[in-house]
Amino acid sequence: MGKLMFLLLNFALLGWWSSIPSPAACSQNQTDWLTLASFKSAIDEDPFGVLSSWNDSTHYCKWQGVLCSKRHLGRVTSLILRSQGLGGFLSPHIGNLSFLRVMVLQNNSFRGEIPPQIGNLLRLRNLDLSNNSLDGPIPSNLSHCSNLEILNLIDNQLGGGIHSDIGSLPRLKGLGLSKNSFVGPIPPSIGNLSLLQVLSLAMNSLHGEIPDELSRLERLEFFQLSLNKLTGEIPPRIFNISGISYFEVSWNQLRGSFPSDMGITLPSLYHLFLEHNLFTGTIPSSLTNATGLEKVYFNHNGFHGPILKNLGRLKGLVIIYFGFNQLQDDLTFISSLANCSNLEKFSVASNLIQGSLPTSISNLSTSIKGVNLSKNRIQGTIPLAIGNLFNMSALDLSDNFLTDRLPDSIGALHSLQELSFARNMFTGEIPSSIGDMTSLNLLDLQSNNFQGYIPRSLGNCKQLIGLDLSNNNLIGSIPVEIVGLSSLSISFSLAQNNLSGSLPLQVGSLINLAVLDLSHNRLTGVIPTSISGCLRLEQLHLEANSFRGQIPQALRPLRGLEELDLSNNNFFGPIPSFLAELSLLKYLNMSFNELEGRVPEGGIFLNASAISVSGNRQLCGGVPGLKLPLCKSPGSKKSSTTKTMVISVAAVSLCLALLFLSIFCYCKKKQTRTDASTSLSFEHQFLRISYEELLRATDRFSETNLIGKGRYGTVYKGILDSGATVAVKVLNLMQRGASRSFVSECRTLGTVRHRNLVKILSVCSGVDFRGNDFKALIYEFMVNESLEEWLHPETIGQDDERGESRNLRLVQRLNIAIDIATAIEYLHKGCCPAIVHGDLKLSNVLLDNDMVARVGDFGLAKIILTVSTDATGVQEQGSSTSTVVRGSIGYVPPEYGLGHKVSTLGDTYSYGILLLEIFTGKRPTEETFGHHLNLHNFVRMALPDQAMDIVDLRLWSEASDQQQEIKVRDCIISVFEVGLACSMESPLDRMDMTKAIRKLHLIKVSYETKERRIGM
Repeated sequence: MGKLMFLLLNFALLGWWSSIPSPAACSQNQTDWLTLASFKSAIDEDPFGVLSSWNDSTHYCKWQGVLCSKRHLGRVTSLILRSQGLGGFLSPHIGNLSFLRVMVLQNNSFRGEIPPQIGNLLRLRNLDLSNNSLDGPIPSNLSHCSNLEILNLIDNQLGGGIHSDIGSLPRLKGLGLSKNSFVGPIPPSIGNLSLLQVLSLAMNSLHGEIPDELSRLERLEFFQLSLNKLTGEIPPRIFNISGISYFEVSWNQLRGSFPSDMGITLPSLYHLFLEHNLFTGTIPSSLTNATGLEKVYFNHNGFHGPILKNLGRLKGLVIIYFGFNQLQDDLTFISSLANCSNLEKFSVASNLIQGSLPTSISNLSTSIKGVNLSKNRIQGTIPLAIGNLFNMSALDLSDNFLTDRLPDSIGALHSLQELSFARNMFTGEIPSSIGDMTSLNLLDLQSNNFQGYIPRSLGNCKQLIGLDLSNNNLIGSIPVEIVGLSSLSISFSLAQNNLSGSLPLQVGSLINLAVLDLSHNRLTGVIPTSISGCLRLEQLHLEANSFRGQIPQALRPLRGLEELDLSNNNFFGPIPSFLAELSLLKYLNMSFNELEGRVPEGGIFLNASAISVSGNRQLCGGVPGLKLPLCKSPGSKKSSTTKTMVISVAAVSLCLALLFLSIFCYCKKKQTRTDASTSLSFEHQFLRISYEELLRATDRFSETNLIGKGRYGTVYKGILDSGATVAVKVLNLMQRGASRSFVSECRTLGTVRHRNLVKILSVCSGVDFRGNDFKALIYEFMVNESLEEWLHPETIGQDDERGESRNLRLVQRLNIAIDIATAIEYLHKGCCPAIVHGDLKLSNVLLDNDMVARVGDFGLAKIILTVSTDATGVQEQGSSTSTVVRGSIGYVPPEYGLGHKVSTLGDTYSYGILLLEIFTGKRPTEETFGHHLNLHNFVRMALPDQAMDIVDLRLWSEASDQQQEIKVRDCIISVFEVGLACSMESPLDRMDMTKAIRKLHLIKVSYETKERRIGM
């Protein structure tokens, strides 16, 4: 638009000459001829031969691009060589063309500095050197050209400050300095240019405030200051310049609000660009009086309040962007947009929009191409008539609360290229009609409740480059029609579903794909060798499936791999050495398989923090950080074999002896078996450690080894005779329920294994040196202690150094929250029968050396043998009849206080409270909540506007600027929403733990993605 305005001004100025002089009228002027010859000699690029006519056989007044005066014979008045591909320097002799009035060298490849001799051209009216590669400053003596009306230097490499003398050009009508490298403030002297109509200073590095003196430019029509570093408020008097039609100040750091009568004082507005600033206040209601408005950009600011309901008055509206603000309204304004017959795009993404999606959206003009309503609070369903918008190319309704099925009519959007319904609550099957949208490039349906099979009709979308169906409840196999889409290049994710079967051989067709994520499904079989065809693969995630076999050599050609995760599968055999040759590999996870042998040396295997091989018991070697045993030398193989045989024979003999002993005991005591004997059977599953050894390990249970105290016992740090460091929980048998707690922990931890559960190593049941009963549990020692000590350290304020070092960053808290949720989900769904923890709280969450969270203290755990459902729909432990409220105050679900029995939903409530505590830093029992308020209500009442007022202050250190603040705020709000959903008062309203894990994973991915973008 800036170039168009300058072009119009150029034509106006070029009309002053009457005609090109005839040859008879030309006389030879030695000065002008020599000057043009010098101009030609400084040009070293002439791809179109424009200057071939500049020779002695033709008078220079007839040379291409040269115009001479009819009145002053032989004097050059215009030099116009626009878009001729000329390259070289501007000859300083150009200043000798004393009659020159127009010099237009736009869109060439001139380089070097602008010669200061141009200041000698006192008759010059139009100087257009735009779209070249000129550098250096603007010559200060250019101010001598007092007749200059157009100065267009747009799109060069000019730098330095804009000299204040620029304001001494009294006839200047157009000033174009955009797309350069100018620094410093905008000179207030520009306000002296009383005839100025065009001011274009965009895309520089100008800083400071907009001078109030610019308000004196009463004839201004084109005002462009975008993409600089300007601060402060826009001078109010600028809004009184009624002739402004193009107003652009986007991508700065400007603040303040806009006058309510803006649309009245600027009636000629047709383009209004305000995006990416710090503006606040409401959208001026008078804006609809500027009926010529075509494009309106208010996005990425801090505007609040309602959206104008009468936008339909703007008949010529083409684009309207209100996204990424804090607008609070419903979608009724869409009805008025039906009057805008030219409307192509509109967005209110990332606001506080509520209500349902109106059916009037289907009445929008058929010219509509893009609609973005993402990241709001929109509810309800997709209108059936959505198919009327058949010319639409982009539709984004992600991150809302939309429900029910997708209508089949969605397939009528044949022109759609981008479709995102991610992170909603859609149900039912993905309609097969979606395959009718054959122009689709991107399809994102992740994080919903879609069920059934993946429609094979998606194979019709031959232009698809990105497909994400992750975090749903899809079943069945992966359709070969989709895996065969060679167009997929950005990403292909089916993670977090219930897909089964093998990975189709057609995976080799994904020759352009960068990211393939099939993790957390039920896929089986081997990785097909055809995967070697995915040569551009950067990330491959196959974790948490049931793939088997050896890690194939077919991965060797994938030289671009940066992330490879094969963890939690059934891979066996050695780790292939070629993985050390993948120079771009930054993350490698092969944990929890059945791999064996020596860990390769070199490459990524030298960085212990970049790889994970835990859970593979037969691995050895590697860097010390992996903490694997040393590999045995080949010479020890024979002795090792002999030793293995001896051990095997002994083990078989022992097993037979135990079998006969068990049969004897069973026959002998079948009739007298009691609960007590049952509890002892759990004890005998562990290696017994004597009281004397524990006494030595803990230095006689010294206070210096005290780790913590709980309801039923005291925990000490100990070093066993073997040198192993352990945590010893000594039961206080005088406390009622302690013995039952001991049995419960043995029963529970003796039957479960999970990386996020504290591992019980041994038990001790005997008598102490006084003859009193003694019971203790021996656990893995957690170096980083409990989560309680990180979030509520007693030393904060007394020992600043420790308090600072114990701050958990936001990503660490997310990881810990996911770890805890994963452990609880395992207890509820991965154990048969299910287990209820019963006492989930910060002090029962321990952190290992890698800050991985481990849930412990199963003293109140219940194994649910039978499940019944009470009148409220709560699943209860059928074998328990106790109605005593157990657990910790603040974390106990409300239904326990009403006499309901323990349930998995009770753990869900406790987890929700714990999650809110992790991110607010507030205990659930704080007195500041009062009698009628708990942590759940405290957070609920703060969302969304006051979310950052209640967040743990230690997280503020991660918000160094506005972009960081928005990123942290969005993440915190999303986490709070999960915590609230888990801790609802009614058990049936609580979020399922599996869904909570998915939500938290998505929040983490979104946060880290924004982090990388900000860092770019």
